[in-house]
Amino acid sequence: MEKHNITVLKEFILIGITDRPELQDPLFGIFLIIYIVSVVGNLGMVILTKMDSRLQTPMYFFLRHLAFTDFGYSTTVVPKMLVNFVVDQNTISYYFCATQLAFFIMFIDSELFILSAMVYDRCVAICDPLVYTVIMSQRLCQVLVAVPYLYSTLISLIITVNIFSLYFCGYNVIRHFYCDSLPLLSLLCSNTHVIELIILIFSAFNLIFSLLIVLVSYLLILIAILRMNSAEGRRKAFSTCASHLTVVTVFYGTLIFMYVQPKSGHSFDTDKVASVFYTLVIPTLNPLIYSLRNKDVKFALQRMWKKYSVCYVRAK
Repeated sequence: MEKHNITVLKEFILIGITDRPELQDPLFGIFLIIYIVSVVGNLGMVILTKMDSRLQTPMYFFLRHLAFTDFGYSTTVVPKMLVNFVVDQNTISYYFCATQLAFFIMFIDSELFILSAMVYDRCVAICDPLVYTVIMSQRLCQVLVAVPYLYSTLISLIITVNIFSLYFCGYNVIRHFYCDSLPLLSLLCSNTHVIELIILIFSAFNLIFSLLIVLVSYLLILIAILRMNSAEGRRKAFSTCASHLTVVTVFYGTLIFMYVQPKSGHSFDTDKVASVFYTLVIPTLNPLIYSLRNKDVKFALQRMWKKYSVCYVRAK
């Protein structure tokens, strides 16, 4: 019977965020605007940090990849979420659901370790400024980005393959607006103990290990700042970390709330609200935080605007 169910199951139905008709149009408009801002902000940050010669430093190299992962996991989820507001029944094919889960896990886990690499970069810059350029070489920066991508891809494949190699029951309604691991596990007829254990181990390791790097780095940064004699030096050192600290606090806080709470305390409605926050709001906030608080980014935007304005005028 189980084999029969898994062969006939070709698609899932996504419940979406709300089933209240009066909220469909307003939420669609709000989320569409937020997503457009997110796409423009993150792709703009990728292009800006790639093209501007003054932003070719380790800090902006990591910021470029942070923007790329923000764009990646929001685009994996949000377009399909928006579809749910304009169709009567939002279906997703079996294989597209697996693909969405795999890419979402890959981008989310990559962001965790890229945030850790960013704070390590700031730690070296503040604690060992004289040897900063030697330590944070181009090769090391590439390794600190390549390893998270490869590791996260491996994790996403392990979790996705394990979930979709099990038997789904005939019930194919996912109580979420995208294919996440927890809602999918509730649809399985097979014994889910092994895959639940795998998810728990990877989630705990990723959160704890990356958060430990962040906490230790910030502790070393705080010690270095307190040892500075100049008040102006302390202010500048702290300002270089303020944006990253804000992003880390919001991102880790949301993920911990989402995945570390006891299974008995899970509410799909609460999970959906948290999911909207870290799949839509956080990718929009990150480029805004770094652009509004960063003079280098502001000046780079001004230079690019002037450059293309001149080119446009000459072309006319």
